[in-house]
Amino acid sequence: MAEQEEDFSSLPLPDRFAHKNWKVRKEAYETATKAFDIAASESDPTVRTFLQDPGLWKAAVADSNVAAQQEALGALCSFLQIAGIQGCTRTRNLTITSIVEKGLAATRPAAKQKALEALLLYIELDKADPIVEELLPLLSHKQPKIIAATLAALTAIYHAYGVKVVEPKPTIKLLPKMFGHADKNVRAEATNLTVEFYRWIKEAMKPLFWNDLKPVQQTDLEKLFEKVRDEAAPKQERLLRSQQAAKAAAPAEVEGEVEEEEEEEAEIDLEPEFEIVNVFPKIPKDFQERISSTKWKDRKEALDDLLVAINHPRIEEGQFDDILRALAKCMKDANIAVVTAAANSIELLAKGLRRGFARYRGTVMSPMMERLKEKKQTVTDAIGAALDAVFATTNLTDCLEEVLEFLKHKNPQVKLESTRFLIRALKTTRDVPEPPQVKSIAEASIKLLTDSQETQRSAGAEVLGTLWKIMGDRPMLAHLEGLDEIRKTKIKEFYEAAEVKAKFKPKVAPPPKPAPAANTKRMGMVGKKPAAGVKKAPPAAAPPPPVEEPPTPLAVRPSTRPGVSKLAGAKSGLTGPGGARPPALKRPLGTSSAAPSPARRVASPVEDAPPPPQPKLGLGPGRGLAGRPLGKPAATPMRADPDAVQYTASGLSGLSTAERAELEELRLEIERIRRENEGLRVEKSRLSSQIHELTNQNAQLIEDHTRDVLSIKAKETQLVRARSDAEEAQQMVSHQQREVDRLKRELSRQVRANSPPPMDLSEQIYQDERTAQAAAAAGHNGMAGYRSSRSFVTSPTASVEGKENMDHPVALRQKLRSPPLTGGSSAGFGYGGSGAPSSYAASSPRNSRFATPAEERSLPSAGAGAGQAGGAESWKRAAEVTQNLKARIEMMKAKQGLSRPH
Repeated sequence: MAEQEEDFSSLPLPDRFAHKNWKVRKEAYETATKAFDIAASESDPTVRTFLQDPGLWKAAVADSNVAAQQEALGALCSFLQIAGIQGCTRTRNLTITSIVEKGLAATRPAAKQKALEALLLYIELDKADPIVEELLPLLSHKQPKIIAATLAALTAIYHAYGVKVVEPKPTIKLLPKMFGHADKNVRAEATNLTVEFYRWIKEAMKPLFWNDLKPVQQTDLEKLFEKVRDEAAPKQERLLRSQQAAKAAAPAEVEGEVEEEEEEEAEIDLEPEFEIVNVFPKIPKDFQERISSTKWKDRKEALDDLLVAINHPRIEEGQFDDILRALAKCMKDANIAVVTAAANSIELLAKGLRRGFARYRGTVMSPMMERLKEKKQTVTDAIGAALDAVFATTNLTDCLEEVLEFLKHKNPQVKLESTRFLIRALKTTRDVPEPPQVKSIAEASIKLLTDSQETQRSAGAEVLGTLWKIMGDRPMLAHLEGLDEIRKTKIKEFYEAAEVKAKFKPKVAPPPKPAPAANTKRMGMVGKKPAAGVKKAPPAAAPPPPVEEPPTPLAVRPSTRPGVSKLAGAKSGLTGPGGARPPALKRPLGTSSAAPSPARRVASPVEDAPPPPQPKLGLGPGRGLAGRPLGKPAATPMRADPDAVQYTASGLSGLSTAERAELEELRLEIERIRRENEGLRVEKSRLSSQIHELTNQNAQLIEDHTRDVLSIKAKETQLVRARSDAEEAQQMVSHQQREVDRLKRELSRQVRANSPPPMDLSEQIYQDERTAQAAAAAGHNGMAGYRSSRSFVTSPTASVEGKENMDHPVALRQKLRSPPLTGGSSAGFGYGGSGAPSSYAASSPRNSRFATPAEERSLPSAGAGAGQAGGAESWKRAAEVTQNLKARIEMMKAKQGLSRPH
């Protein structure tokens, strides 16, 4: 055993790191840790050995023995502490994966802690990007415990260094995948990491991943966000080596302010990286024609096609002037669906073009704000979102004038929505308003506090509260002095609840404020230079050590321009004894080659301190404040300017007054320039107001023209509809007329069916004939003729024949007038016992089929026997019956409307 121990200790550390015995490796790790802890610098031999062979750490941190691995991780931490950035950059590519797989996933808590400390040291020594790039691929590991360990490490990294040091965007993009993992531990660690992100960047992180989560996961996260929403903004707990060096080099008195400014000025870029798309090929070629259509459906469809074409996160810049002018015109459209679609298009273009959209702001902002008069909430929401997107492409200075004009609008709805837009703009802007802008906003908001509507008064109070949050107490309290306590309380509530991104910081001079007496001396003597011909006093025998004065503020530094110095001297009225000007003022100040520079004068020791009684010579009347500090040389010997002392001894103490006069002249010049700028600003405001009025007039004219055109189109539409209705009415009348005719015909048929047929008239004739025949004739033939005629009349065929003759009265007359078959007038139509009916039946081919051959043979004889007896009387009666028949036929024709010329 003793030999083995001696052999192990005699081996060099690299060999013992690679030994097959875990105990030897463990002891080697412990030995290395002690060596690194006592090393003075990275040039130590042990440190240099591991710097030259960084591959030793790859096997060490992945040691198969958990006890040895724990010591290896401790040794790595000690090595990184002493090796610095060189050891970090040489080993991180070899060790990160093993640290996560073997260290963070280890079963021992001490090993986990050391592995996490090694990762944090890697970030502290250099930067976080290489470490995060090594960690993110491990989120796709096949073992869930490795993924969970990686997520836990990322949570600790962001908690320690914050999102300003460690870029959050790549990690946030992978969160949806982690929330969809099957392992509950992975999902739990992803939830912890998401909450940590929310502590730093709040709602700004949601656009990167929120829509990819399930609704249940969103609900659970919102509950967790509520717990940390009201917490104070987190601060970086662990500093990088570069930050530590900067902190050590910064002055102690301004260190806190510098850190605060750096934290607030650092912006987190959470915008997703999207490919820039050229949308012009996707915009329909006939967009301008369709957007100018008189039909709102055509305009809506054109805007829908435009929305599909420009729906991209990044849009390549181009000439969108015509499209934006068309969209601005759509803000005056009578159809709210068109207005909403146009607002959505403007929002997409503003978000896609970003800063490139700023040049179109003047085209679309005023029409959108004018359309805020719409009372339907969906329309105002769409326009408000478009206004917010447009404001994000510009700044508060560009938009403020138009917004303040709309705060005075006569329409209450426009005024209220414009105030709400101003509130959103103040909360999102990163530009602190200038004092004139603060004054304008405050005055407009104070007027809103007296509005008749409570919502408008609350909106005005919220504007003041938000502005108060940005500017702080000192600039805002002056604007709130005249308000009553109730309104101040309301404004204070909004001030406490407001969340803004801009913060006003008054510029404070970094050096400490000097004592009043010393300050007076410095103000009286700063910037003086020896005049020509004036000799300096001999230096003191034992000058005190040099003392540096604070640098002169810019506002009191003398000008080195010759013209200004002469002018200041002339206006100050400085004269020497007897009215002569001092020799020092015969040349411009600051042009003497013997005059020391300001920096040199500040750093030089006081060599010309006069004896105590000598300053009394410069205390005569008219010497001003220049002589005061010289009366106490013992109290402030290091503050006295040697040039000022020399001037006082020579009776030229008025030079400091000249400098003050010069300073006053510069101040007057600055004030004049400010007044000119104010005048130009007022002129610009007036011109802008005129432009706005002309724009409104033009918009009103366009709106009136559009209304007239739409009214004309509406009248034309009504006329077309009236014509269509008239045509339909005519068609209906025609149809009804045809229906009436059809009904008339049907009625005629019904009447004909119900009226007695023409053969009934013949039957009446025959009945009359039979009466006459019964009285005059006798014999078998007469009776046989009577029966024959009755059989003919009562036969169905005769009835049918009569009906046909009703339709054809001419044929009936021809049948009645047809000559007899046997010759002779008496034989043809013998009605008194003759066989006239039989003859008529025999003459008719239709009725002949109803008579038997015997009857046909008997008919002529019967007619011949009776014809002579009552022939004349029968003819008369037949003529009367015929006339009656004709009259009845004509009456029936007239009644049925079937009369026609013969």
